[in-house]
Amino acid sequence: MTSSGKLVVVGQGYVGLPVAMRAVEAGWRVVGVDVDAGRVKRLAAGESYVEDVSRDRLAAALDSGRYEPTADFAAAAGFDVAVVTVPTPLREGAPDLGYVVEAARSLAPLVTPGATVVLESTTYPGTTEELFGPLLEEGSGLTAGDDFRLGYSPERIDPGNPTWRLENTPKVVSGVNDASLEAVRAFYDSLVDRTVSVASTRTAELTKLLENTFRHVNIALVNELAMFAHELGVDVWEAIDAASTKPFGFMPFRPGPGAGGHCLPIDPSYLSWRVRRRLGRSFRFVELANDINDHMPDHVVRRVIDMLNRRGRSVSGSRILLLGLAYKRNTGDSRESPAARVAALLADLGAGVLAADPHIDPAQAPGRVALVDADAAQIAAADLVVVLVDHDAFCRDLVMRHATAVLDTRRWLPAVSTGAAGAPVDHTQTGMLSGPARASVVDVPAADLPVGAVVPAPRSEPRRVLIESL
Repeated sequence: MTSSGKLVVVGQGYVGLPVAMRAVEAGWRVVGVDVDAGRVKRLAAGESYVEDVSRDRLAAALDSGRYEPTADFAAAAGFDVAVVTVPTPLREGAPDLGYVVEAARSLAPLVTPGATVVLESTTYPGTTEELFGPLLEEGSGLTAGDDFRLGYSPERIDPGNPTWRLENTPKVVSGVNDASLEAVRAFYDSLVDRTVSVASTRTAELTKLLENTFRHVNIALVNELAMFAHELGVDVWEAIDAASTKPFGFMPFRPGPGAGGHCLPIDPSYLSWRVRRRLGRSFRFVELANDINDHMPDHVVRRVIDMLNRRGRSVSGSRILLLGLAYKRNTGDSRESPAARVAALLADLGAGVLAADPHIDPAQAPGRVALVDADAAQIAAADLVVVLVDHDAFCRDLVMRHATAVLDTRRWLPAVSTGAAGAPVDHTQTGMLSGPARASVVDVPAADLPVGAVVPAPRSEPRRVLIESL
């Protein structure tokens, strides 16, 4: 398929905008359609709101004359290929395909013989053939597979990942018949290094759900293991590291404050919903994983309460600093972030909640949370610091020197640190806990404290820092 044709990308978000940019670079003439007029205005002005698309890259696309952002579907008329990358959220536990339906209805009158239409949005097996395709046929008067080509190719965008981008991540492709598969594969061959063909759109749809369900279930396993290991007095992080030395039959997953992002909290529920609706059965692994991962913010808050109580403080009135609001490290994406739930629970209990995240737009911050910098004064003034995201921008040394107590949900702080002069600092076990390897007390010289910092010990005495892992 020629890369000099006309492509329309419906949806200019974290999936659609990178597709549009890559297509422009490959020589396609691209119309980027988004129903959000505000987004379109920002794109036309050269302002990118997607972290994987730099302003320079967007500017180059606009300057090429081959990229047109618009809210008007009429601009898509005469397209050779259309790619639909719209959201597929959950509503009360059930798939909401409203955006997919609207995209299909808007595109349908513009579909012409020989055109190719591809759905990338994550959905349950059967959506392309049972919903998306029939809507296109109804609105165009054409037959999918015969008159126009129809396929499904699941998105694999990993926001903030500098190594695996659209062009070097293998792309799964499918079609409703052989001709459609060939057309879909030819299109993506013009954009990516490698395509992987599967026999049906249902297989491709299931592939995406399998990828994320695999990760979701395994994260739930280590999250529950972390809760039990804490009560048993075992360092789950050390156990995971040790198990990772096995060269076969093991893949490490790490516990954390909960599952977040655009995929993990949502996609597995599409699969369990489909199994329940079509087969009348429960997908027990998925439903149990949902319960465990949804519970993790509550577990974090219980650990916060426990740490404060053992230091003679109530959570009500305590000053708690959260490091990180995004759903993962080194990204500003806060969709479904467990940090928002942690912050809300703490605020409900009367805590003064502050948060630091250099990647987050202040407009995305949860309610009742004061955004601050993760500087020495804020760290020292906190009754407890909770590490929720291990951004590279955060300074371990500042936390080690100036915090009075830390709950580290990411095992971000090192097991052994160095003192002011570079000498090893002894991490002695605290007697306040029932098990080993879960907490350490670090003596930090008072001279290292920031001037004016609020601290629990006299300035003339060394300060002891309590650090606990999830």
